[in-house]
Amino acid sequence: MIKEIGRVITGNTPSKSNRAFYASDDIGFIKPDMIGEDKITYIKSSREFISEQARSRARIAGNKAVCVTCIGIIGKIGIIDGGEYAFNQQINVIEPNEKVSSEYLAYCLLYNRNRLAHMANAPVVPIINKTQFENFQITIEDGREEQNKIVERLSKTVHALNMCKQQMTQYELLIKARFVELFGDPSINPKGWNEVNISEITSGKVSNGFFAKRSDYIKDGNVSVLGVANVVNRMYSQCKNLPKAYGTKSDIKKFQVQYGDLLFCRSSLVAEGIGKASVVPVNVPKGVLFECHVIRLVLDLEKCVPEYIQMLTTTDYYRKQIWAQSKTATMTTIGQEGILKTNVLLPPVELQKQFLHVVQQTEKLKSITQKSINELQLLFDSLMQKYFG
Repeated sequence: MIKEIGRVITGNTPSKSNRAFYASDDIGFIKPDMIGEDKITYIKSSREFISEQARSRARIAGNKAVCVTCIGIIGKIGIIDGGEYAFNQQINVIEPNEKVSSEYLAYCLLYNRNRLAHMANAPVVPIINKTQFENFQITIEDGREEQNKIVERLSKTVHALNMCKQQMTQYELLIKARFVELFGDPSINPKGWNEVNISEITSGKVSNGFFAKRSDYIKDGNVSVLGVANVVNRMYSQCKNLPKAYGTKSDIKKFQVQYGDLLFCRSSLVAEGIGKASVVPVNVPKGVLFECHVIRLVLDLEKCVPEYIQMLTTTDYYRKQIWAQSKTATMTTIGQEGILKTNVLLPPVELQKQFLHVVQQTEKLKSITQKSINELQLLFDSLMQKYFG
């Protein structure tokens, strides 16, 4: 049980009505949003603080204490990495004893986070109380030396994984930088490109996608269905490992996607998601349909390069137009007519093709790096299973 390997402290929040408690930045204050999901967060700084006067009214832990969220999102794991911090009531802290190292305990709890979440006793806001948490059963390796060896193996894998993910971020920044270098900032259009209505670069009807009832989604369906999650925040639509459904010949004729299609998200729970767009890739398999929460524009490939238009849709220049045409109630939505009221800047096609070349070369590098990420994630998962399963 956790209480056998360390002291558990449940956090609190010193009274907000006492301004003196928050008058200076003396002690960092940890809240759940400082701790990431599906990883161990090393807490080295804080966005919020309490004053020294609040010390006696706060719960404070020092270096190497392990933080675990136990209200709301259960099982986010952090380690205090230097200094001392106060923490709020959504967090239980473990101060490990000599039986276990902090990093080893953190990896063990990360592996067991789903078990921990199942203990939560409130259907609306999941909660694990201090007693439940103290009595949570985990199995640990005897001996700090062996624990440290395990931590070293896991940490090396995590470091390699993080380096690959950082490289993916650099690739995205490279594409954005090259876009601005070739075309300038669209918001000020320093190169004086022609501005045209988006309808002038389409070659087919703008349409909403395929509607299927829940019962139409079947494991051995004859079509794959591309939804909002496969469109948002992507250069190219994700067209692999899609859910299957049954579609008629008419459905396939009307809704099957191909390269040159630009897909827009037409509804989103958050305003930032509305109108996000992606290009259907060249190698899209047959039988992939776009679903009803997505809008399709079929682009005229003689007038524009889809990858250029997709990148343009991510800029402030275009996003402001989308937000101006969207409507917000329970969800934020945009219709075909809203999309068709937007304008785009249209540089020469040959210049757009130069940008396409950059995208294609970068996508090749991203593909190699993604393969490494997949392999490293598989290795990490297998090591976690070996050591804690």
